[in-house]
Amino acid sequence: MTPEDVLARQVATVLLTIGAVSFAPETPFCWASGLKAPMYCDNRLLISYPQVRRSIVEGFVQLLQRHKLEPEVIAGTATAGIPHAAWLADRLALPMVYVRSQAKTHGRGRQIEGRLEPGQRVVLIEDLISTGGSSWAAAEALLAADARVEAVLAIFSYGFPEAQERFAQLGIPCYSLTNLAALLEVAQAHGLLTEETAKVLTEWQADPYSWSQAQRML
Repeated sequence: MTPEDVLARQVATVLLTIGAVSFAPETPFCWASGLKAPMYCDNRLLISYPQVRRSIVEGFVQLLQRHKLEPEVIAGTATAGIPHAAWLADRLALPMVYVRSQAKTHGRGRQIEGRLEPGQRVVLIEDLISTGGSSWAAAEALLAADARVEAVLAIFSYGFPEAQERFAQLGIPCYSLTNLAALLEVAQAHGLLTEETAKVLTEWQADPYSWSQAQRML
């Protein structure tokens, strides 16, 4: 087992232990995007556990070292990526900025808050990646500000093909502390998930839009 696999299982265990993950294939959740999903991962719960959030920061440090990333600035996506970006920036003694979903319509009309100089190397922190839309938009905003986005780091990724394609188009690598495969493995090992439900989740991951559409027709 690689160090990356070990880390993925450790973080998956943490998410399950604090109740951040819920499985409900028979009564799917409705995401903000309108998609129906058989599970929900609420990483916002992590901020309430000091020891856990420290372990998340150390996990990010491991990713930076493993992939030889040397950012000059840590960026966070608003709002869920902000606290983790702040803790990581503090751990590394680096400047931090955060990226709004869109520019403000008042004041200075900024989308990126904080000081960011053209050409600086940036690593973008996200709490969770589903279709990759919010991270992709934040990365584009950073690129438009002439930043050099080295990578996107996330706590959890569903591993949807759409997200992978989006980051490939930008030429920006995306790394996550844990993912759906690790989560399903840990959940099954702890008796939190049946083999049948795990199969449903795997099918949903392969084509979330078709799965969601089928649920609407039931």
